Amino acid sequence: MRIKWQAAIFTAALALTFAGCGGGEKPAPESSTAPASAPAGGGAAVDATTAGSVSGTVNLDSPAPTFKAINMSAEAFCSKAHTSAVMPEDVVTGDKGALANVVVYVKDDMSKYSFDTPKDPVALDQRGCMYSPHVVALMAGQTIEVKNDDQTTHNIHPTPKDNREWNQSQPPGAAPLDETFARGEVAIPVKCNVHPWMKGYIAVFKHPFFAVTTKDGKFELKGLPPGTYTIEAWQEKYGVVDQQVTIGPKDSKTVSFTFKAAGATGD
Repeated sequence: MRIKWQAAIFTAALALTFAGCGGGEKPAPESSTAPASAPAGGGAAVDATTAGSVSGTVNLDSPAPTFKAINMSAEAFCSKAHTSAVMPEDVVTGDKGALANVVVYVKDDMSKYSFDTPKDPVALDQRGCMYSPHVVALMAGQTIEVKNDDQTTHNIHPTPKDNREWNQSQPPGAAPLDETFARGEVAIPVKCNVHPWMKGYIAVFKHPFFAVTTKDGKFELKGLPPGTYTIEAWQEKYGVVDQQVTIGPKDSKTVSFTFKAAGATGD
């Protein structure tokens, strides 16, 4: 018995000696950075068999304000790229007051669901020394592909509050710039440090329930799980308006938003 007891003590001491000398490999720490293609949100996928939608229109309650034409005389290429006057795109309307460049989205926290980050990039072109489109929207982690179609150098400079700011020149013929934004933000101003009249906006979301209106003022948010939501509409001069809507299983609702021209703000 005494021999067995002494052998056990010796074995334990030997194990402690190896442990103190670092004889075993420590497990590698897990990466805290999720891959770009990882789903946004930490919950379950939306059940497509019960999903509904919200669609509608956005309008301005009176005629759009009158703007002065953009003066591009400081840059010969920009000036020659247009055969007629170029107007600012702060407020763009279509028939019967339909309002373009409005971001419509679900305002609520959707983190109980998971969403795949789209693999296709969202394009932002610089054409005729203007941003096209004037307003773009994408999901956090999705690539925005910035192109320069002009024969002049541009300097793209988003100025976010909640995301990483970047500022990069892009000469004629350069490869597209591929960037991403990690956090939701409505909306990020974009400017060109070379051409002060160039401006646009980038809206970023943690879910796919958003749209940007064109001149017809229409939007549609598809694939919404049943529930009650705050639908918000954002416009760069008029701020935001919102309303609640309840979606049942396979339900489709129609809502409309009207901005008041008297509520316009300055730059």
